[in-house]
Amino acid sequence: MGYDFNADEAFEMAEQIERNGVRFYHEAAENISDASVRQLFLDLAAMEAEHEKVFASIRADLPDEEREPTVFDPEGEAALYLRALADLQVFGKEGEEDFILSEDLPEQEKIRKILRAAIGLEKESIVFYLGIKELVPARSGKDKIDKIIREEMGHIRLLSGLQKKLLTRM
Repeated sequence: MGYDFNADEAFEMAEQIERNGVRFYHEAAENISDASVRQLFLDLAAMEAEHEKVFASIRADLPDEEREPTVFDPEGEAALYLRALADLQVFGKEGEEDFILSEDLPEQEKIRKILRAAIGLEKESIVFYLGIKELVPARSGKDKIDKIIREEMGHIRLLSGLQKKLLTRM
């Protein structure tokens, strides 16, 4: 049985992914003693928090037809499913990023690995949103998902530029 998401549900998942990103970048900052790099991760956390607000604002402005449930769900289980899906897909899953943050590595190597993981996670978020876009019918605001994808592409450009800058500095 397939499940078509509406734009409201897709943006709800996007908000959760951004909250997970805030947590990841805060934890990264806590694991770095270099003040400028720590600040960089705190800035990234702030950007993720701002994106969550942007997505929440877009979601709040959705017309009623883009909020209509696509399945009968009297128990509200769809929201729990969406939250779990978002947590397991990007920034929330246990994986390389959690291992990197707990590893006992020289700081320069830890920074390199965190940046590499962050770029990978941002790419995963784009893939996730592209998949969600395919599940959202056109009548339910499919075009609005493009806004999320553009935001995440901006994160990758920023992280890649910072990675180059930091690696030449080290």
